Amino acid sequence: MGVILNLRFGTLAIYDRYIIAEIKEGIVLSHEHHDVLDQIAKTYFHDTTFVYITHRIHSYTVNPMIYARTAKLSNLVGFAYVSKHKLSLASAQLETMFLKKAHYMGGSLEDAIQWANGITKKGEYLVLH
Repeated sequence: MGVILNLRFGTLAIYDRYIIAEIKEGIVLSHEHHDVLDQIAKTYFHDTTFVYITHRIHSYTVNPMIYARTAKLSNLVGFAYVSKHKLSLASAQLETMFLKKAHYMGGSLEDAIQWANGITKKGEYLVLH
């Protein structure tokens, strides 16, 4: 089991090679939230690569301007979008235009974790849908 961070905007579960984020309903993710991710990357992944997995259970909004800063995290090698809702994945598809990292989109958290483990172990930069 990883480290669980219960934050005011959601829950982040931190594992050796990835973060699973479950953001609360109605949140608007902004630069302030990126600063939290930046600090987590420095604290937990300072000498290793990792993947950010967003498990989109709830509806929330992302300010796409934060992706310019997120893209600068050199040890972030991939971004996974997991949702059972097609509209949420459609929104995520638009977000990938702002974040030039490997990405995965699908409805299975287990598949996203497998993908994350694969690209962090092998250093591959795959784009899977």
